[in-house]
Amino acid sequence: MGGHGVLLLPGLRRWTPGRSAWMSRLCGGVRFSSCTPKVCIVGSGPAGFYTAQHLLKTHQNVHVDIYERLPVPFGLVRFGVAPDHPEVKNVINTFTQTAKHSRCRFYGNVNVGKDVSVGELKQAYHAVVLSYGAEGNRSMGVPGEGLAGVYSAKDFVGWYNGHPSCRELNPDLNCETAVILGQGNVALDVARVLLSPIDILKKTDITQPALEALVRSQIRRVLIVGRRGPVQVACTIKELREMVNLPGTKSEMVEADFDGVTEALKDLPRPRKRLTELLLKTALDTPGDKEQQRRHQASRTWGFRFFRSPSEVLADADGNKTVGIRLAVTRLEGSGEGARAVLTGEVEDVTCGLVISSIGYKSHPIDPSVPFDTRRAVIPNTMGRVKQATGLYCSGWLKTGPTGVIATTMNNSFDTARSLVEDMESEALDLSSVKTGSEVISALLEERGVKSVSFSDWEKIDSVEMSRGEASGKPREKILTVEEMIQVART
Repeated sequence: MGGHGVLLLPGLRRWTPGRSAWMSRLCGGVRFSSCTPKVCIVGSGPAGFYTAQHLLKTHQNVHVDIYERLPVPFGLVRFGVAPDHPEVKNVINTFTQTAKHSRCRFYGNVNVGKDVSVGELKQAYHAVVLSYGAEGNRSMGVPGEGLAGVYSAKDFVGWYNGHPSCRELNPDLNCETAVILGQGNVALDVARVLLSPIDILKKTDITQPALEALVRSQIRRVLIVGRRGPVQVACTIKELREMVNLPGTKSEMVEADFDGVTEALKDLPRPRKRLTELLLKTALDTPGDKEQQRRHQASRTWGFRFFRSPSEVLADADGNKTVGIRLAVTRLEGSGEGARAVLTGEVEDVTCGLVISSIGYKSHPIDPSVPFDTRRAVIPNTMGRVKQATGLYCSGWLKTGPTGVIATTMNNSFDTARSLVEDMESEALDLSSVKTGSEVISALLEERGVKSVSFSDWEKIDSVEMSRGEASGKPREKILTVEEMIQVART
């Protein structure tokens, strides 16, 4: 009880004279408990869950509902993280705790923008946070990118990680050389999956169809192409080290690409310096006896190709299928991170049957009522507050563009949650009206024939996947269609 015999509710400070008018205004004259802040988050990947986690932790009264287009949660942790990186997926344990919080609810199989509009969510909730990530691909913008044998890394990763929309990709791996455009961590994940021994992959949660395709794969050589040089390579040292140590493989670099790199080392910041040193060692050092033997036994090769930019994917005589790629040779203007690649006018052709474009993911607008910067493919915002749209927020890649690792997304999502809590406390966000949240949205969805999937429904799917995986010595065997996911959830 408060000092004046007033019941103190969670999140409300002790009553003091003069605060009664403030409380009455805040709650619109209704009982305090009706005035619970209701927040809705669209998207259940890392951005959505980290935003929810921070809101629930820092505001003792807020209720959070998470809406997800698929029947399964966790976004790119499930569909983006490489199958041989199970330790990265451990964040799912934290997200599960958030989903099971008494003030949090998960609604899967709800397509915001189609099943329900952002406007309807704004009417039902005090605040709406858009965290649905980057579903699209950046286009290469070169002739031939529509040929058979050309894939985006997002779709290729979705295929081996069991994303329902990529299930029918069936990439043709019946060629010797694959070219990956882009040199970030996703590019290295793809290269590693293409070249990994099957004995390693079969113990992961890679999908069965992808595993079978990789067993039959004829790919023996993977080139990872970037338009700038070794000092600008976008991957991290952990991923590079994994490539260097990948069993059954050896690296194959072009010595001339490393001219001047040793001299540049002294001016590099420490993380970049360590990465560049490992690149130099891999490319130029004379291997010791043990390494020499390992390389001698290798049946597959991989290598970075620097100072190259795609100018055309080359087709076979029928004009349907990829048989090579034309690379424009570049040179750098400037130095360090800010160096720019400019074309020299030279080109070179590389024979290959598979081209994977790993030049970035891209967000799309899901509702015409939401401001969207089509050039940058982000929602215009200040610290997660959507510009000219009170009560609307964004977090994750939709807020910043597709950059960084899961920890980067965590910090950016916490920042958005902080902005939202600040707005509640400063009354910049109007909490005076009672909002019914999921009550009204659930009724709308039912009326429209949309059956949502709860978190306990997801746990049924999770349990079935893990038991199927156990039967074949894998951590899980993912269900690959939305229909089967829903069927399992309903049992």
